[in-house]
Amino acid sequence: MALLDDVALWGGKVNIGGWTEAAGGTQDVTEPATGATLGSVGTASREDVYRAAQVAAEAQRAWAAKKPEERAAVLRRAGQLWEDHAAEVQDWIVRESGGIPPKAQLETHIAANECYEAAALPSHPHGEVLTSDEDRWSFARRRPVGVVSVIAPFNFPLILSIRSVAPALALGNAVLLKPDPRTAVCGGVALMRVFEEAGLPAGVLSLLPGGAETGQAVVEAPEVRVVSFTGSTAAGRKVGETAARLLKRAHLELGGNNALIVLPGADLAKAASAGAFGSFMHQGQICMTTGRHFVHETVYEDYVAALAEKAEHLPVGDPATGQVALGPIIDERQRDRIHGIVEASVAQGGRLAAGGSFEGLFYRPTVLADLDLDNPAFADEIFGPVAPVTRFTSVDEVVDLVNANEYGLSVGILGDVGTAMQIADRVHSGKVHINEQTVSDEANAPFGGVGASGTGARFGGATANMDAFTEVQWLTMRPEIAPYPF
Repeated sequence: MALLDDVALWGGKVNIGGWTEAAGGTQDVTEPATGATLGSVGTASREDVYRAAQVAAEAQRAWAAKKPEERAAVLRRAGQLWEDHAAEVQDWIVRESGGIPPKAQLETHIAANECYEAAALPSHPHGEVLTSDEDRWSFARRRPVGVVSVIAPFNFPLILSIRSVAPALALGNAVLLKPDPRTAVCGGVALMRVFEEAGLPAGVLSLLPGGAETGQAVVEAPEVRVVSFTGSTAAGRKVGETAARLLKRAHLELGGNNALIVLPGADLAKAASAGAFGSFMHQGQICMTTGRHFVHETVYEDYVAALAEKAEHLPVGDPATGQVALGPIIDERQRDRIHGIVEASVAQGGRLAAGGSFEGLFYRPTVLADLDLDNPAFADEIFGPVAPVTRFTSVDEVVDLVNANEYGLSVGILGDVGTAMQIADRVHSGKVHINEQTVSDEANAPFGGVGASGTGARFGGATANMDAFTEVQWLTMRPEIAPYPF
């Protein structure tokens, strides 16, 4: 049994209690490396979304009432299906998102782990016994929120969907999933098919691909109580503003301009390898991408040279047909934005140490050196394969430099552990990795950022997932009706 081979089942459709024609029409799925059309998906209209929310609210009640072991079994089967169909899903990730095969393998591996981790949530303690000055028992218990909307981006389409979908379902919620239309198969159809085959009841998960109008609808639908959004800071602000107006919770995982600090005495060969991975993995299209390299003045020139050497020798091309390190940028708009920042940075005094050119959607890994804080490559989130580098002289200076940026998602520190520990205590960041670069994720670890990077750790691990996808209800109980003075 193949998950995605039966294109007649899902092609050009949405899923609202079952596969159905989309009122919003259809959209082609395009392979960025070649421009070839891989298929089509449905585009959910506002009416589709509102109908899906009503269906979800009805289906959620029965789903939440199932025994914990029944919900856990669905999640475990889903995890196994990701393993059983890994090669098939990976092929779609490579072709639809432009990721290299190891990146696709990482996505299916983490998808399975997210489901296995989520399978433990139904039997996890769901409350606590409180003390009370009254003659009663007093409890704080976790209850499903009801209907959750998950809005996911194009860059890691499977991981960034499943990390919210799996725990939300496990905790008894129904989910409206809106994947990015550019990666709606590997970030949407694949999830829908896995949970169908895993035995999830119809209507508990809806698939609603679409653009901004669809995104607005999945936030505004009256039945939706929580929105889990991963994407740009600009879009996240709009989601947060809408949710706040409607008194809904929004968990926002947004952009990043992440810092890698190279301390004096660091092994430069290993540091350059870490820096190259941090900036060039998946063409730099990761919220955790290393966007700022702070290098101590004693090793600065050697590090720039070593990083540029790495960049010059990394192969770029179609990941579906050759062994490459970097695939294509997702589309022309994003490529042009990347190139515009590179050109502006050089015009403002930056030194182009490597790259800075492209063919089609294939952008060469780029190293920019000698940048000040106002340089566009240093100030902005580029979301492309660009490594901006500048120097620092002291711990106090580099802490101030890191904290000067509005983002606060991930920081990597390479070199002396004692110095790194001191820096870790002073930087404003949701994650700090000592002797690692900035890109890392595990299903059981809390994930999130501060400042313009989002609203804190709202993904990963039992505590964060419980906080994200349940409400706390106060429950009291007496052996008989209490006496009152009225």
